[in-house]
Amino acid sequence: MRQYKEITLRSVDEFKVKLLAWAQQFEDIVWLDSNKHSQPHSTYDSILAVDAFTSIQTDAIEGFKKLNEYQSITNDWIFGYLSYDLKNDIEPIKSQNFDALSFPDLCFFQPKKLFLIKGNLLEIRYLNFVSDEVDVDLKSVEKILIESQQFPKTKIKIESRIPKDSYLKKVNTMLSHIQRGDIYEANFCQEFYANANCNPLETYLKLNKIAQTPFATFLKNGDKFLLSSSPERYLKKTGLELTSQPIKGTSKRSDNSREDVNLRSALENDPKERSENIMIVDLVRNDLSKIAQKGTVKVIELCQIYSFKQVHHMISTVQATALSTVSAVDIISATFPMGSMTGAPKISAMNIIETLEETKRGLYSGAVGYFTPEGDFDFNVVIRSILYNASKAYISFSVGSAITSKSIPEKEYEECLVKAKAMRSVLEN
Repeated sequence: MRQYKEITLRSVDEFKVKLLAWAQQFEDIVWLDSNKHSQPHSTYDSILAVDAFTSIQTDAIEGFKKLNEYQSITNDWIFGYLSYDLKNDIEPIKSQNFDALSFPDLCFFQPKKLFLIKGNLLEIRYLNFVSDEVDVDLKSVEKILIESQQFPKTKIKIESRIPKDSYLKKVNTMLSHIQRGDIYEANFCQEFYANANCNPLETYLKLNKIAQTPFATFLKNGDKFLLSSSPERYLKKTGLELTSQPIKGTSKRSDNSREDVNLRSALENDPKERSENIMIVDLVRNDLSKIAQKGTVKVIELCQIYSFKQVHHMISTVQATALSTVSAVDIISATFPMGSMTGAPKISAMNIIETLEETKRGLYSGAVGYFTPEGDFDFNVVIRSILYNASKAYISFSVGSAITSKSIPEKEYEECLVKAKAMRSVLEN
């Protein structure tokens, strides 16, 4: 049982930067930040979990079963991630593509120290709560100097795993699958990478400043890091209420206000983008129906346009009421991987994706989030993210787009470059 202490913060933004810098001393960190986006479905504005008391790391084989056991036994807050390749635990699919990152397929930990921020209120929940320890930690946080940490400046050269000509051919191959009726839509992704070192905290702060998305994440697991500016929620559970918010449809933004309005309007009325979104909404509805009470799956928002600092996105919101007989982890395994990163039909799309992509997705297009002691949870979609293995000095980010019968390969490639802009600019300074 966690006791807690509440504190009113004078400067929330300054405290958040100091808190994340203070957290770097720990081997296990999950930082989740909404960047002040007013999300009607959000419980907290920011969360920091650090210092593992217990943990679980495993490959995909029986991954969800192991997580279910760990979550049930722990009966506490646990934080971590689900990699895309946990699909292999659900369906008879393999992941045999190149993997230079070497992240575990699943990783969760029970934090000794937990910080929850809502508005200007900070709630501190420690295991084995000792008020003196909390006070010492808060004084350490206050002493942190907000400045760029010293790190050798290295010229980072970003390379593409799939050359443009090859990418265009692969999209045409996917279009032939669509024309034959194998699939209606599939999310096709490509990796950009660099053999280099970086400062994870500094890189995350720069990325977050550029993007300021509602599901930003800094994750550390020993020598492995996720630096994410994700705009997308995968799935949230509050009591029996489930909320999924798939994104399909993207356009760039403009500094010219008139042009920006036109770009937003063009996205809103683009028949290809709307058809992409609606197909994925149907897939999400189908997934949720497996574990929902009959007649409770509803589309609350369809093809709404949300504007972020660098892009406009088309987002839908689907809700359902879960069966009381299914566990929190069972709900996730029934809906994973998320439809926005796979396609329809889901299994056929995943098989085709596996043959055409050249990199194991791993944590990219997986999910990061947490479970509460009550069995509630909230997870994002890992997109717009930099993955870093410090021991291997390997930096990676992937981007993708939804391929449908109306796709033009050149335009799909351009969409990938738009999505890659923030990560590339941060890494290349």
